[in-house]
Amino acid sequence: MSFFSKKPTVEQSIKQNDRVLRKTQRDLERDRHKLELEEKKLEMEIKKAAKQNNKQACVVLAKQLVNLRKQKTKSFSMGSKVGAIGNQQKLMHSNMKMAGAMGTTTKTMQQMNKVMDPVKMAKTMQDFERENAKMGMTEEMVNDTLDDILTESGDEEEEDAVVSQVLDEIGIEISGKMVDAPSAHRGKLGESSKSRVTDDDIEKQLAALKDL
Repeated sequence: MSFFSKKPTVEQSIKQNDRVLRKTQRDLERDRHKLELEEKKLEMEIKKAAKQNNKQACVVLAKQLVNLRKQKTKSFSMGSKVGAIGNQQKLMHSNMKMAGAMGTTTKTMQQMNKVMDPVKMAKTMQDFERENAKMGMTEEMVNDTLDDILTESGDEEEEDAVVSQVLDEIGIEISGKMVDAPSAHRGKLGESSKSRVTDDDIEKQLAALKDL
């Protein structure tokens, strides 16, 4: 390693260790597979020696089988330890990320607390409430003024004149079809009718229109 080489970061070290642990697990699994094949082979040889009444060969092969099984058990134990190390490393990595996130959040909150002025914020809220109240009062005054304009005296007579004029115009267009329909006074819009059109007259004319 070069003297001037850059020291790996924690993230890089964790990734490197993870690769090593995964490779170790693969090697252990491959070795266990070989041991299992060898175990089956020894079992077959022991059975063969037993059929041949070769007691000495059976004893030697049996000792080999015992040692092989012990080695396989150790392999399983080592695999469990490697897996535990990997899980512990992942847990530590998660804790580091959480601590980093909390540190960043704390710094952000500190910056916000420095920028935020409670006195200034309170004044801003008071100004907002005051202006909002003014706007509400202004809107109420405008609505009252519009209501006064729209409810001035003479509006009802004006509406009756408009209705009468519309019925007169309809009566002109379909005068040939409305023989029995009562005639409405013909006048200009905006002028009060000399003979007031009653509600019964309007209903009769509308009923006559429906029959057309």
